[in-house]
Amino acid sequence: MSDHVYKHIELTGSSTKSSDDAIRCAIEKAGKTVRNLHWFEVVETRGHIEDNKVSHWQVTLKVGLRIED
Repeated sequence: MSDHVYKHIELTGSSTKSSDDAIRCAIEKAGKTVRNLHWFEVVETRGHIEDNKVSHWQVTLKVGLRIED
């Protein structure tokens, strides 16, 4: 097993559907231009309320990407 080194980046995804969808959105979008995404950690979850209902989710993630050998 080889040792790995990771770089952390921070992403914020948003969705009108759910916090899970906001996470997926951020990772899928980043994956189009950033290679070797390996793990994520939810750092913060926020939402917007309209008419006493959650209308928008915003989730900030710490994402680890593996540095290539």
